[in-house]
Amino acid sequence: MKVGITFLGGLMIQQVGSLVECNITSLQPYERNARTHSKKQVRQIADSIQRFGFTNPVLVSDDGEIIAGHGRVEAAKLIGMKTVPTLALSHLSEAERRAYVLADNRLALNAGWDKEILAIELQGLIDLDFEVELTGFSLAEIDLVLDEASDADPDGVCTPEDEIPLLQEIAVSRLGDLWQLGRHRLLCGDARNQEDVALLLDGSKANMVFTDPPYNVKIDGNVCGSGSVKHREFAFASGEMSAGSFITFLTETLGNMSANMDDGAIAFVCMDWRHMGELLAAGSAAFTELKNLVVWNKTNGGMGTFYRSKHELIFVFKQGTAEHINSFGLGETGRYRTNVWDYAGISSISADRGDELAMHPTVKPVALVADAIRDCSKRGQIILDCFGGSGSTLIAAEKTGRSARLIEFDPLYCDTILRRWEQLTGKHAKLDETGQTFEDVSEIRCELEATRETV
Repeated sequence: MKVGITFLGGLMIQQVGSLVECNITSLQPYERNARTHSKKQVRQIADSIQRFGFTNPVLVSDDGEIIAGHGRVEAAKLIGMKTVPTLALSHLSEAERRAYVLADNRLALNAGWDKEILAIELQGLIDLDFEVELTGFSLAEIDLVLDEASDADPDGVCTPEDEIPLLQEIAVSRLGDLWQLGRHRLLCGDARNQEDVALLLDGSKANMVFTDPPYNVKIDGNVCGSGSVKHREFAFASGEMSAGSFITFLTETLGNMSANMDDGAIAFVCMDWRHMGELLAAGSAAFTELKNLVVWNKTNGGMGTFYRSKHELIFVFKQGTAEHINSFGLGETGRYRTNVWDYAGISSISADRGDELAMHPTVKPVALVADAIRDCSKRGQIILDCFGGSGSTLIAAEKTGRSARLIEFDPLYCDTILRRWEQLTGKHAKLDETGQTFEDVSEIRCELEATRETV
């Protein structure tokens, strides 16, 4: 064996062997290799090779038996490579080769991670729009690291993020207003209007939808509350529509969303049991496939004379035929997910949450929406909700590092979404047309309103 010694910048470099391109068919796997490689991991290695190149040579014995690099060889075969770079470890004895097969795999596992630096690096790659899964971290692992770094609570309990500012009597927002909330956008507009959805997305496609349409149920007398809590009726689909009209309404609005979704994107659509038939009819027309039906199991029962309602339904649709994002799999990522979701309802968080119920009658906990977002999207992607309501989808997107795109028809609800986001982040929402902050616009429009009243 030749050992070469060279000097580089004053450093003595000892070179053992040299790189040789070998035909893959000439390499033999070590029969007693204890390290296993799943198809998924081999695919990950293959993706890494295609992006970064074959940066780590296969270590072999003089007779072509693989010492280290079994996974890389399998990945090379997968992507059609004929040869791979190899380095012969001629200086190792048989016992040393057997030991190194184990050591090469085990020693790296003994290392740890600086979670703070790891979070910075992962977020930096996301900000650069780099395909961060090429690092080998799964979507669930990336979310976990970044959630921990941001003190986000992934445990499904209600937090201050669920707090909703009180509904005001006079609206600041007006129909047509487009607001910029950091990386998020909110349009005071109409989900039935294709042009409004196009304006909101500005040429982008939604990577996921989470939306909570009105249930076509009159709110007064049908939504939980002892009588002391008075709920604001929805602007439309608040019990006034026939079954046929409601199907048309849902088909139109969901169709506007599906037309602006990526191929393979998932849509979560909430609905009560009374109108599951209408939603299934509309969803079948608007989307490609019904993937599942999720039951939100609340802590407390609500209204109802023939059984008190303790659940709500979330229909899971898919748009298109491309592979959809599934960050949880069968639980192998550490996120065990079923189609029964246990989260506290707003009414059960504490005894003094009547204000939130009065603000919006079908508030969803942020943790519920955030987990759905983690399930079927990547950080930095766009989450669409054309029934913005109290803004839980936007707050969940803020919490999980996604970008929300919301439409809300009611200007008072738009104001509440803006105040909720500002209260949570400490930042200022701005009117897209003028760049003025929500506070500035509020002062200007309130002064104009006061002037009109005195005339």
